[in-house]
Amino acid sequence: MSFDAAFDLVKVNPLADWSEAEVWAYIHAKGVPYNALHERHYPSIGCAPCTRAVQPGEDIRAGRWWWESPATKECGLHLKSASCASTA
Repeated sequence: MSFDAAFDLVKVNPLADWSEAEVWAYIHAKGVPYNALHERHYPSIGCAPCTRAVQPGEDIRAGRWWWESPATKECGLHLKSASCASTA
């Protein structure tokens, strides 16, 4: 758990300490449904304009906000006015 003072939010991520392999092992062991795009090389999925498949060897976040500067990658989650539409 952490506090984001910039947006006055408490952020909770119970899987923060899990590796990607641990997450997938749990998904498969428990039969947890997941987005079929993961099978098509989309490890991080957002709205349609903000997401692309990644190439082998790329960072798993390379497909998100791929056209933006690394310093300002944000899709509107914390903005009062969202920067991209939910078209997925």
